Amino acid sequence: MPTWNAGQYLRFSDERTQPCRDLAARIALNDPERIIDLGCGPGNSTAVLAERWPKADITGLDSSAEMIAAAQKSRADIRWMTGDIASWRPAQPCDLIFSNAALQWVPDHAAVYPHLFRQLAPGGAFAVQVPGNMDAPAHQLMRELATSSEWRDDFSAPVREWFVHDLPFYYDLLSPVAHRMDLWITEYQHILSGPEAIVEWYKGTGLRPFLDALKTPERKEQFLADYLRVIIPAFPRQSNGHVIFPFRRLFMVAYS
Repeated sequence: MPTWNAGQYLRFSDERTQPCRDLAARIALNDPERIIDLGCGPGNSTAVLAERWPKADITGLDSSAEMIAAAQKSRADIRWMTGDIASWRPAQPCDLIFSNAALQWVPDHAAVYPHLFRQLAPGGAFAVQVPGNMDAPAHQLMRELATSSEWRDDFSAPVREWFVHDLPFYYDLLSPVAHRMDLWITEYQHILSGPEAIVEWYKGTGLRPFLDALKTPERKEQFLADYLRVIIPAFPRQSNGHVIFPFRRLFMVAYS
């Protein structure tokens, strides 16, 4: 797994939290008693759940000890734990299993999603949001840079990237066991201060596996500088100097 920096991730907390709010708003549960937030990060998504369902018993789980430490500072009234999403099993079935922008880091969705769905109580919901922009210019250029003549020797081993399928895959996977499913796609149009902000955005997420593979701070900084250089033409500045940063996300709610 890539390393994580809670402060870097939260530099764009409003933009990263909005999809979480949109997902939570679509969940048709009135009073879930037990909620788990899988891949809770620094706790921004878990806070959204606590805001919507203040009486629920909520747990936030993340594989990163740094993220959990940041979450514990943000909310002392929520149970926080470090753990692996793929092997997680609750002591009791949950009414809501929620995951916002985390399952893309977990392989073998064909096994993991049904496993998580089986941890639901009757009438519960499994709600997921994952990025759906692996073919977007920012990601294509990231991969192209890593395989260029300047950088390919630094990435002799494959870089761990996101595991995401299209929505029909998840529908076919869970519709045989789900009571009903709700699927949708949203492409957010984030307004950022410039291409430099896109680099800062991905330093908190998609660039982490590439940066972790580089052996020295100097090579990391050079890769970031080269990445900025190649993305500038793909994100022209608007009249006020800002750039529009499209980000496509996939949403799914499956009810038991």
